[in-house]
Amino acid sequence: MTDLPKLHYDRARAILDRLIAFDTTSRNSNLALIEWVEGYLAEHGVASHRVSNEDGTKSNLFATVGPDVEGGIIMSGHTDVVPVDNQDWSSDPWVTLEKDGKLYGRGTSDMKSFIALTLAWVPAFVKGSKPIHLAISYDEEIGCLGAPAMIEQMAKQVPTPRMAIVGEPTSMRLVTGHKGISVYRVEVTGVEAHSSLVNHGISANEHAVDLMHSLLELSRDLKAKADPGNGFDPPYPTLTIGVMQGGEAANILAGHAQFQFDLRCPPGFVSADLLAPFKARCEALDIELKARFPQAGVTFMKVADAPPLGDAGSEDAIAFVQGLTGENSAPSKVSYGAEAGQFQQGGFPTVICGPGSIEQAHQPNEWIAIEQLEKGARFMERLAEELA
Repeated sequence: MTDLPKLHYDRARAILDRLIAFDTTSRNSNLALIEWVEGYLAEHGVASHRVSNEDGTKSNLFATVGPDVEGGIIMSGHTDVVPVDNQDWSSDPWVTLEKDGKLYGRGTSDMKSFIALTLAWVPAFVKGSKPIHLAISYDEEIGCLGAPAMIEQMAKQVPTPRMAIVGEPTSMRLVTGHKGISVYRVEVTGVEAHSSLVNHGISANEHAVDLMHSLLELSRDLKAKADPGNGFDPPYPTLTIGVMQGGEAANILAGHAQFQFDLRCPPGFVSADLLAPFKARCEALDIELKARFPQAGVTFMKVADAPPLGDAGSEDAIAFVQGLTGENSAPSKVSYGAEAGQFQQGGFPTVICGPGSIEQAHQPNEWIAIEQLEKGARFMERLAEELA
C-alpha cells in the first residue's frame, strides 16, 4: 500500500477494535454504536440521520459523505451480531485479538470489518465528486427487520444513487444473487388433562407434530423444483424447522406447543404461494379444535420476510464492482439471506461484496484474515479514486 492507504488502513483497524467492543447482539440495543458513529462522522463534517425502531431502543443510521448529488454509491452494513452464548470462545469475543494473521472477535467477519473500512475512508470520500451514502442497520440477523424503514427514507431523501453495495462477507468476490428468507411461527393451544383421559383435553403437541410432519413433506417436495442452472446451492427452495417447544410433563396433555421454521427461496418463488396449502390446513385445524374447546386453536404468523436478490438491472453495478475488485471470475450466488434484496426492492441496483468469509460468521472464535482486511482496504482506495 501507499502511505495514504496505509494511513486509512490503520484507521480501519482502530475503528474495528472500537466497533467490536460494542455488544450489539440482536437482543441488545445498538444505540451506543450508533452514537459513536454519529460522533465520528460529525468530526469529518458529515451529518447523519437516525431511523429508529418503534420504542427507540435501536436505530438505523444513514449519511451522505461528499456532495449531495446523484450518482453516489450506497455502502450498507448491519450492526447486529449473533449471540456468543454457549459457544466455546478461547478469547474475549468483544475484544479484537490479532493472532497468526487473523483478527478474532464477534463481528469481525460478519460484518463490522466492512463498516470499519468504509468509515476509515470517510476523509477521502468527503473530497469526492460523487457521494458515498453510508447505510447501517439493526436486526439483520433476526430477519432483516431494521433496514426497510431506512431504505424507504433514503429513497425519499437521497439524490438518486448509482447503486448499492452490501458488504456481507464474500471474500471480496462479487455476489449478484441471494435467496429470500421468510420466517414463520405456528402456535397450537390445547387443553391440559391427565394423559389417561385423552378425551377430556387436547394435546397441543400431537397436533404440532402432525403439522410439522406436513412441513417435512413439503420440504422434500421442494427438491423437485430444483433448477441446476440457477447458481444456488442447493438449487431449490429449502424449508427447515429451527425451534420447537411444547408440554410440561409426560403425563399431561400439552396445553401449548409452538414451532418456528424458515423458508428460503431463490428468485422466482413466492413463499406465500408455496405455503398456501399449509396455511389452509392450519386454518381448518383451528376451526376443528375450537369446535371441541373454544379456548383451543392454531395460529399461523409470519415473523420476518426478506426478498431475494436477483441480477436483473444490475449490469452497471456488476461491471463497476468487478473493476474495483480486479476479479475476472463470474459472479456467484449465495443461499443465505441479506438486506441486498431489500435495497433492490427499494429501487437501487444492488450487489454484495465484502471482506471475510461466511464460513467464519456466527462461529465461536469468529475471525477475519488480515489479508481480507487488506483486500477491503484496496477496494476502498480504488472506490475513492473512482469517485474523485
